[in-house]
Amino acid sequence: MKKILAMLLALVMALSLVACGGSSNNNTTPPSNTDNQQQGGSELAGTYDITVWVADNIVDLTKKQIDDFNANNTDGIKFNATVEPVGEGDAATNMITDVEAGGDLFCFAQDQFARLVQANALSKLGAQAGEMVKGANDAGAVAAATLGGELYAYPLTADNGYFMYYDKSVIPEEHLDSLESIIADCEAAGKNFSMETETSAWYIASFFFGTGCVSEWATDKDGNWSLNDTFNSANGLIAAKGLKKLEDSAIHVSSSAGEDFEKGSAVVVTGPWAFNTIKGILGDNMGATDLPSFNVDGKDYHMGSFSGFKLMGVKPQTDAVKSAALHKLAQYLTGEQGQMERFNEVAWGPSNIKDQNAEAVQANIGLTALREQAPYAVLQGQIAGSWWDIAKVIGTNVKEATDDAGLQAALDAYTNSIKDFLNMDPEAAKAWSVIGGICGTSWDTDFPMTETAENTFQSEPLALKAGEELKVRQGASWDVNFPADNVVVDADGTYVVQLVLNGDSGEVTLIEQ
Repeated sequence: MKKILAMLLALVMALSLVACGGSSNNNTTPPSNTDNQQQGGSELAGTYDITVWVADNIVDLTKKQIDDFNANNTDGIKFNATVEPVGEGDAATNMITDVEAGGDLFCFAQDQFARLVQANALSKLGAQAGEMVKGANDAGAVAAATLGGELYAYPLTADNGYFMYYDKSVIPEEHLDSLESIIADCEAAGKNFSMETETSAWYIASFFFGTGCVSEWATDKDGNWSLNDTFNSANGLIAAKGLKKLEDSAIHVSSSAGEDFEKGSAVVVTGPWAFNTIKGILGDNMGATDLPSFNVDGKDYHMGSFSGFKLMGVKPQTDAVKSAALHKLAQYLTGEQGQMERFNEVAWGPSNIKDQNAEAVQANIGLTALREQAPYAVLQGQIAGSWWDIAKVIGTNVKEATDDAGLQAALDAYTNSIKDFLNMDPEAAKAWSVIGGICGTSWDTDFPMTETAENTFQSEPLALKAGEELKVRQGASWDVNFPADNVVVDADGTYVVQLVLNGDSGEVTLIEQ
C-alpha cells in the first residue's frame, strides 16, 4: 500500500511540474531522457481532442505546426486538433460568453486580457513556464499577459498597431511627415488615401492621441466602468479639425484594406498583417513609415495610434493531464520557431526577442515603420465594448460638419453618448438587439428585440437582402454577442431574427415571414 501511495504521489508531483511549465525549452524535445522523466513527460502520453481558435490567415499554418508538434515531441502527446478561424476580438467575447464551449487554445488581443481573467477563461502559467516566457519575450508583451504578478497567457506577437504604407512612385520621401502634402500628392495623381475614419474608432483615435487627448477605461470588481476621457476638449477640437482635412478631400476612402492599392490608393493606413498583400501589389514601389503630422493653426501634431500585443490563452481544464499537455503545445506554438514561422508566412511581428533581432525581421520595412510609430502610440488597455461604436460616429459627424460649431457639436454628441452608456438603465444593459449591414445601415444601428418566451427573443420583421450580414448583441455593446461568425442572409426576404439562449451560449436563426 505504501508503495502504491508513493507512486501516486510521484505522479501528482510530476504532473504539477508539467502544468506549471516544468520544461524551459522553446521546443518540445527535452534535453535528455532523464529530464523527460523528471518533468513527467511520459505521464502526458496520449491522444487529446482539442479545438484551437486562430485568425483566418494562420489556420493552415497552425494545423501544420500542430502536426509538427505531434511528430516531434518526445512526451508521447498527440493532438487531434480542430483549428477554427476565430478572430482575436471575437475569440475573447465568445470565451467570456461561454467558457466551456470555447477553444482549448485561443488567440486574443491584449486589451481583452483583464476581462478573460475575470471570466476565469485563462489557465495560469506555472513558475517555470513564467520564467521561460519572461526570458524569451519582449517586456511589453510579458506585461500585457501579466496580472497581479502572475502570467495568464503566452505572448504571440508584438505588432498589434498601425502605420502608413505608401506608393513611392506617388508620394516623395520629403512629404512623408505632412498629412497636407500627402493629400495634395494623392489629389494631383488622382490617387486615393485610405484610412478608416468613419468605420473604426481604432483609427480615428490617432488624431486625438496626436493632440494629447486620452480615453482611459477601468472596471471595478463588479464590472462597473469608470472613464477618464478628454476627447471633448480644446485639444479634441484641434484633432477634429485635423481629421476633417482628410475627410473633406475627395480622394479619402474609409478603409484599411491592403487591396486598396489595386483600386487606386497611394496610401493605406493599416498594420503588419497587410504587408504581404501590399508587397505583392506594389513590389519595389512599396514604402512604409510612421504616420504623418497634421497642421492646425500653424502648429504640427504627429498622429498617434493604438498599440498592443496578441496573446495565446489556454482554457482551464478539468483534466490536469490534458491541461499540462495544452501548455506544452502553447509553449511550442508561441516559442521562437513558431513565431518565426508566422513571420515568414504572414509577416506577423514576433514578441520573441531572438526573432525580433533576426535579420529578416529587422529588414521588414513594415515592422520598422511600426517601431518608428511606437513613440506616438498609446497602449490599448481594457475598453468598454460600446466605446467602439460611440467613438466611430465622430468620423461621420466631423465629415458632415460645416464649421467649428459643427465640429464642437460632434464632440458634444460623443460626450452625451458616453454619458448615456455609463448611466445606462439596468434593463437596457440586459436588452438584446440586432445589428449589421442591414436595412440601409452599416453596423451603426441597433434593432430592438423583445422576449417572446423564456430565453427566447425576436426582432420585428426586417427586410433583408441576400449577402447582408448581422449579429445579435446585448446592451448595445460588443461585450456579449452571438454568433461567433456573422449570420449571412441567403436570399432576399422579410425575416424575424430570433435568439435562443442556452446558459451562456446563444443560437441565432432567421425566420422567414
